[in-house]
Amino acid sequence: MSRETVNRICAALPGAECSDPWGGGHDCWKVGGKMFAVTGAITPSVSVKTDGADTAEMLIEAGVAERAAYLHRSWVALPLDSDEAELHHRIEASYRIIRDGLPKKVQDGLKEF
Repeated sequence: MSRETVNRICAALPGAECSDPWGGGHDCWKVGGKMFAVTGAITPSVSVKTDGADTAEMLIEAGVAERAAYLHRSWVALPLDSDEAELHHRIEASYRIIRDGLPKKVQDGLKEF
């Protein structure tokens, strides 16, 4: 896996936009202005939101992910060399969580997923 793989997965999601809000080469993916995935400039991982701190802790304990630095406990960092199916699943799950939390008007403006 690579940063390009993560960017390809994220770019395919309806309404997904990439920016570098902190400078320095981060790939920050957002939907409706809210972040759902971020690849750091240095660390070879992608951080994604889970449905809660318990899920994040389970993924960390299982060795699938690590604690995502600087983010809430419900976020985890997956190594870029993770299985592509796992990356795809976790990125899409994060996207859905963030998308479902957007105002209804914003959700209605996005393509079906």
